[in-house]
Amino acid sequence: MELQRAIDKRRMWRNFDPDRPVPRAALERILRNALHAPSAGFSQGWAFLVLTEPEDRARFWDAEWPADERGGPLAGGIMRAPALIVPMSNKEIYLDRYAEPDKGWTDRDEARWPVPFWHLDTAFASMLMLLTVVDEGLGALFFGVRRASEFRDAFGAPEAYTPIGAIALGYGAPDAPSPSLARGRREPEQVIHYGRWKD
Repeated sequence: MELQRAIDKRRMWRNFDPDRPVPRAALERILRNALHAPSAGFSQGWAFLVLTEPEDRARFWDAEWPADERGGPLAGGIMRAPALIVPMSNKEIYLDRYAEPDKGWTDRDEARWPVPFWHLDTAFASMLMLLTVVDEGLGALFFGVRRASEFRDAFGAPEAYTPIGAIALGYGAPDAPSPSLARGRREPEQVIHYGRWKD
């Protein structure tokens, strides 16, 4: 698929066909492409937990979305996704990398990072996954992980890794558009500024 077509077709799916698993080759390509994301100092301070087995996905949902809180239009559809990927960032890898001789810093002072590139780089990797999902003819939804400590406990994820969100993926099934789409896309002149900021 041409890149522009993948960008134009990318959307967040909120319902999936539970009877069509994600082909292994497609899943491996999605993950492999994530590794081509840029990262500061080529630190690559990310990790991706992949959940395709029903019991693993159930454990994720139990940790993230307890049964007594489930409901609403999104609950059933998202939980039908046959695969989940949890992208995680690791700040310590960046602090260590930038304390190496070729970077010129002699400390691991977090104040040197006014923007947390460990999260940004992992988000770049996530976007590459979302675009590859479209290219594979699949659908995906990126959503927040609200209970990081419960997630870590459920899967033995190290404390140093922060889940920046999760990606539900599979073959898209009919779903209702997000009410947020009624806001419309902001016009380019509202968000793109050449030369200097213009109101």
